[in-house]
Amino acid sequence: MVFFFLAKVVRAGARSVAQRNQRHYNLGLVMGRLSQGVIIFVGLLIALVIAIPGFTPGQLISILGLSSVAVGFAFRDILQNFLAGILLLLAEPFRIGDQIIINDFEGTVEDIQTRATLIKTYDGRRVVIPNSNLFTNSVIVNTAHDKRRLQYDIGIGYGDDIARAKRILLDTVRGIPGILEDPAPDAIVVDLAGSSVNIRLRWWVEPPRQLDVLNSQDVVLERVKNALVSEGFDLPYPTQQILFHNQTEATDGDRLRQREGWPAGKGEVPKQGGIADALRGLKNAAPDGSEKQNHEPTHQ
Repeated sequence: MVFFFLAKVVRAGARSVAQRNQRHYNLGLVMGRLSQGVIIFVGLLIALVIAIPGFTPGQLISILGLSSVAVGFAFRDILQNFLAGILLLLAEPFRIGDQIIINDFEGTVEDIQTRATLIKTYDGRRVVIPNSNLFTNSVIVNTAHDKRRLQYDIGIGYGDDIARAKRILLDTVRGIPGILEDPAPDAIVVDLAGSSVNIRLRWWVEPPRQLDVLNSQDVVLERVKNALVSEGFDLPYPTQQILFHNQTEATDGDRLRQREGWPAGKGEVPKQGGIADALRGLKNAAPDGSEKQNHEPTHQ
C-alpha cells in the first residue's frame, strides 16, 4: 500500500510539473506513468521477498530472463510501438497541437501516447497512427516554423507581356492583409506550356496553420484573377484544332499541293474535286494507265 500511494504521489507531481511547462506537457505525463509503473514493480518485488522465505530478487530476474524471449516475440509490435513512442517523446520532432502530414493523413496532433499518436483530421475525424510508423517514415510538420510559403501557378497567353504580368501579380499580393513583406513575395516563369506561359506566384504567411493557409490562398487567387482580367490579360485554357482534307482530290497525299492538313507548299492550289470527278477519271482511264481516246466515225 505504501508503494501504491508513493506511485500516485509521483504521478501527480509529474502531472503538476507538466502543466506548468506546456511545451513538454505530454512528455511529463508519460514520464509520470513510467515512474508509477517502476515504483509499483519495485514494491511488488519487495513484497515477494518478504512473503516468500528464501526467495531472492536474483531468482525473479532469472525467471524473467528465461521468459523474456517468448514475451518479446509475442508482444514484438507492442514493444516496438512503445519504444518508438518513448523516443518520439524524448526527441520531440513534433508536439501536441502541431499540424503534420504522414502518408495519406493530415491533421492536428491531439495526443502522443506510448503506443500510438492521435491525429484529428481537418474534416473532424480521428486517426490512430502507431508510433513505429511515425518513427520510421517521413513526417511533414507544417507548423514547425512560424512562417510558411505558399505558391500557385498562373497561366497567361503567349502574346501577353510577361514583365507587366509579374508587376500586376506582385502589386496585387502586396496589398492583401496577412501577406508578409519579409520574406517578400516573388513571381517567376516556371513553364512554357502548350497553351500558356506559367508564372509561379510565391508568398509567405504567418501563422502557418491550415485555416490561415486556405484563407490566404482564397483571397490571393480571387484578387489576382480579377486584376489580370481587368488589365486585359488572356487566361488561356488548352484547345485543339482539327483539320480535315478531301481525300477525293487528285492531290491527296501531295505535300507540295495539298490544301488541308499540310503546311503550305510551293505548288498551285488545286480546286476542290468531288466523288463524281473521281469516278469520271476512273471511267476514262485505259487499262494500260493511259486515258481513253474518243474516236468518232468518219463518213466518206
